[in-house]
Amino acid sequence: MRSSWFNKLYIIIGPKPPLSWLILSLLSLVALITVLGSSSSNTIDSAPPNPASLIYTTYRRIKEQAAVDYLDLRSVSNGGTRQKELDLCGKEMENFVPCHNVTANLLSGFKEGEEFDRHCEQLREVERCLIRPPKEYKIPLRWPSGRDIIWSGNVKITKDQFLSSGSMTKRLMLLEENQIAFHSEDGLIFDGVKDYSRQLAEMIGLGSDSELPQAGVRTILDIDCGFGSFGAHLLSLKIMAVCMAAYEATGSQVQLSLERGLPAIIGNFIARQLPYPSLSYDMVHCAQCGIIWDEKDGMFLIEVDRVLKPGGYFVLTSPTSRSQGSSREKKRSILNPMEELTQQLCWTLLAQQDETFIWQKTADVDCYASRKQRAIQLCKEGDDAQSYYQPLVPCISGTSSKRWIAIQNRSSGSELSLYELKIHGKSAVKNYWSLLTPLIFSDHPKRPGDEDPLPPYNMIRNVMDINTNYGGLNAALLDEKKSVWVMNVVPARTSNALPLILDRGFAGVMHDWCEPFPTYPRTYDMLHANGLLSHPSSERCSMKDLFLEMDRILRPEGWVILSDTMGAIEMARTLATQVRWEARVIDLQNGSDQQLLVCQKPFLKK
Repeated sequence: MRSSWFNKLYIIIGPKPPLSWLILSLLSLVALITVLGSSSSNTIDSAPPNPASLIYTTYRRIKEQAAVDYLDLRSVSNGGTRQKELDLCGKEMENFVPCHNVTANLLSGFKEGEEFDRHCEQLREVERCLIRPPKEYKIPLRWPSGRDIIWSGNVKITKDQFLSSGSMTKRLMLLEENQIAFHSEDGLIFDGVKDYSRQLAEMIGLGSDSELPQAGVRTILDIDCGFGSFGAHLLSLKIMAVCMAAYEATGSQVQLSLERGLPAIIGNFIARQLPYPSLSYDMVHCAQCGIIWDEKDGMFLIEVDRVLKPGGYFVLTSPTSRSQGSSREKKRSILNPMEELTQQLCWTLLAQQDETFIWQKTADVDCYASRKQRAIQLCKEGDDAQSYYQPLVPCISGTSSKRWIAIQNRSSGSELSLYELKIHGKSAVKNYWSLLTPLIFSDHPKRPGDEDPLPPYNMIRNVMDINTNYGGLNAALLDEKKSVWVMNVVPARTSNALPLILDRGFAGVMHDWCEPFPTYPRTYDMLHANGLLSHPSSERCSMKDLFLEMDRILRPEGWVILSDTMGAIEMARTLATQVRWEARVIDLQNGSDQQLLVCQKPFLKK
């Protein structure tokens, strides 16, 4: 399958032109660039600002096109020995999520809920093939329209499953012929998401939910988020809310949230720690999430305490509203089993209203020494250094960390200086981002013939930086005012920069790229990696498997941007051909051996 730009070149010059003709053409292109460069340079010095800008823009476009044409000519002159493309998987693999095969986990002896946990060690060798979209799949609507309307064929949920969802969900959503439409907040009744958010703020002691960021709440872990409506509202307040829910074969909360362009990841409280370091979130929210928090001697609640920052909040909206009895009886049914646990954790019950309870974690380390009972011990220093799916620990973490700072006292600015940001790659990202913006974002349409919508209607919404470096790409996108969010992934065997990334208010997670990522197929619009391919840890596993996993989580017509050494990029270009991506190499011309590989995944329709 040839790309469109290859086909055009093939038609014009035939299968393989004489080498002398190619050299002559290349020399002509170089001469043209030189002349234009000289001419435009002189003109810019003497002409008024507006014409100069036009001339420079024209020159830049011709120069970039000449570079592209040279790459195309070089590809043709080399004969183009094409690698064999990988086959497409069968229909049964359309929604395949590795490491979450419940049947295999049961056969391996996992039970009591652990069969729904992540078990990559049980992953059997599967056929190397490309997961294709369902027959009814459609390209998602552009953001922000896609936040409120999604194609029902893009998610695995039946009409019966939809109608059996909670009462609030049915008020927020409407199932139409081939769409699921989320109602705007303007039409919500008094107990809708907007009023619920305001209620939480008032219970904390604030005037409105718009004051949450000033009160230190910038990041929220939303457990069992429903279909993401609470998180969608929080994003409008510039609060990063990450949905976390267990794997579900159908009707997945995570899949629906990501389809809406909202941050989400598969995860649960069963036997292992979440892939976050201690002191990661300002608030942990659980609205009828179904977790019995006092089970296993309070291990689940201890894990909430581990990821909660000092001064942070735990919000529990209980399903006891459906039970009979007075308000006092309902309150007692929640508080009695949790009262001793929360006292051991040095939490304070800040407020209770109807079925909603809010506890606040202490910001005073001395509180732990003054407890009357000390059944829950403090972890030894270094016990929580590695938090990549380790077993749950029965001790209180983070008390000796340098990051033990109350969220109310935290600085609102970046914890990195401008010099450190430059060293850690933000400037490099900004330098090449101008090359990619015309290709990717809708203010420069990527599909010829499409009507050009006005910004901020992005074709790109969900972005993953699979080898983030202190969140440089995330920061660059924010500087460019792009309406995107970034899942910053820190490889498990590298220096752990995740605490700093989370402290900046970004979404992030730790992950070992020799294993599949905990998400559903077709959930990201763009993947970016700087230096991952040439990193020493990449030698532990197959690069082909990495590309297959990237293809699994990438949406049709999505983009992949790889920045690496020339050797790694050349190997990656071959693999991109095998997974059927359209691929181009861009030389950064910054004096280093770094190159960019820009790929687009085609929409393989049946």
